[in-house]
Amino acid sequence: MSLDNPGTIINKIVEIKDSLPKKQRQLCDYILKNTQSIGLITVKELATNANVGISTVMRTINSLGYENFNDLRKDIYDESFPSNSRWALKKSITEVQKEEGRDPTLIQVWKESVNLLNKSLDADLMENFEITIDVIEKSSHINILGSRPYKATALYLEQLLGEFYSKIRQLSHDTEVIYDRILQFEKDEILVVFAFEPYTNRIIEAVKLAHELGNRIILITDYISCPVIPYASVILKVEINKEQFSLVPIIALIEALVIEIGKRSSKESIERLKKLEKTLIEKNVIFSY
Repeated sequence: MSLDNPGTIINKIVEIKDSLPKKQRQLCDYILKNTQSIGLITVKELATNANVGISTVMRTINSLGYENFNDLRKDIYDESFPSNSRWALKKSITEVQKEEGRDPTLIQVWKESVNLLNKSLDADLMENFEITIDVIEKSSHINILGSRPYKATALYLEQLLGEFYSKIRQLSHDTEVIYDRILQFEKDEILVVFAFEPYTNRIIEAVKLAHELGNRIILITDYISCPVIPYASVILKVEINKEQFSLVPIIALIEALVIEIGKRSSKESIERLKKLEKTLIEKNVIFSY
């Protein structure tokens, strides 16, 4: 017997996993990162892949309100793959099997980037995108944080938005004093954080502190198992490929955010951009015919 509302199983896992013992949390994290393959494996394979015992799998299943793995597997599969997506998956697998050779690297990367973009653009992202814009509009200041490769995305957001929006602070340059900066946040300031696996402790602790101080957090991430999620006001989840590193979905999301913010403050934004362009030309910073 499964949950009364099978559509909530993934949310249920997210809600209870932090209250479970370590090995069961580990299993939950594995399931959340691999929802699309859970419907195709056995209990033994799940235990092996997640590096836990079969007894851990069974205890976790019971904790989620299920009596057997088949019911859990079916609900996860139904939630992960809407009916129209299953046919697309079957078609993709069939087409891949027909390929005699691999595409050149450029074509592979290009195709996968388009694939990631299409997979990222779902109803949840669109709804949370609108919420994010509202949160930003009501904020007194935007603080941006990203680490390791994702520091580049934090800097890109600052660069684009900073062309016409002045209420921005970049926190990614010197994370040694990140707590000092967060303690200076005013009530209506928000934190936009890029948190992707492998998640860094400094990012997690910084988000916890901002949350404790009552500041809203906009999280841009990859998995719903991200440890920052419990502290986020809004979650913008994009797809990633474990085999091919790509920032394309994140870049597209950043550009969409900047454009929408610009539209919402169009008159002021356009005037600032015109003034900037005129100044850069006068100072011989950019070439002009």
